[in-house]
Amino acid sequence: LIRKETATLKEVISTRDDIMLYLIFKGVKPKTAFKIAESVRKGKGLTLEYEETMREKDVPEWYIDSCKIIKYLFPKAHATAYVMMSFRIAYYKVYFPEAFYATYFSVRILDFDADLFIKDKDFIRAKWIEYDKKGNNATAKEKNTITLMEVVYEMYTRNIKLLPVDLYKSAADKFIVTEDGILSPLRSLQGLGLNAALSIIKERSKSPFISIEDLRERTKISKTVIEIMKNHGCLNGLPENNQISLF
Repeated sequence: LIRKETATLKEVISTRDDIMLYLIFKGVKPKTAFKIAESVRKGKGLTLEYEETMREKDVPEWYIDSCKIIKYLFPKAHATAYVMMSFRIAYYKVYFPEAFYATYFSVRILDFDADLFIKDKDFIRAKWIEYDKKGNNATAKEKNTITLMEVVYEMYTRNIKLLPVDLYKSAADKFIVTEDGILSPLRSLQGLGLNAALSIIKERSKSPFISIEDLRERTKISKTVIEIMKNHGCLNGLPENNQISLF
């Protein structure tokens, strides 16, 4: 409609409030205007009675046609709130990038894979392209991972580091901003659940772990979780068992 110059940007329908206020302005009774707006915003279109009412008040045909094809409309306040929030998020992304990325990743912790994302940016980019080429054949998890890869790659290009999980410093499920970079939480390891993470944090606050055996006995975490942590490297330097070799 805008390209054909049938209507201007200001005239076309963008929110549900537009319909009700416009129809009232054209002389339609407020109650009827509200009912028409509700019908359109739910994607139910117009009844023949509504169409006749609108034509009687000289509502243009393009406007009536628009009402018949619209599937859903936001309320104006809702749309405005989204735009305001977008500006706020953009502000933090530009001026407080570490805090932005730490928060973004924390919200998406279930899809985050620390083993994958601590790789260098070239590896991330290659993996991102590989998943993206799958198109509709990509799994739901892969699609979610693609979005995270894009943000992680962007973060690396801004020279912000993602630090691997640390047995003693990492939080349970929140990314922490440090002087060296953003520290990954325990739950960012795929397969390490919240209960295991909380158990590790509880026990490490009492005393350091003297071995992997000690870690498992005190936290009650499974062998699978131990292997996940070993593969990531956060158990490096920790002996297998409690026995002390004298030689």
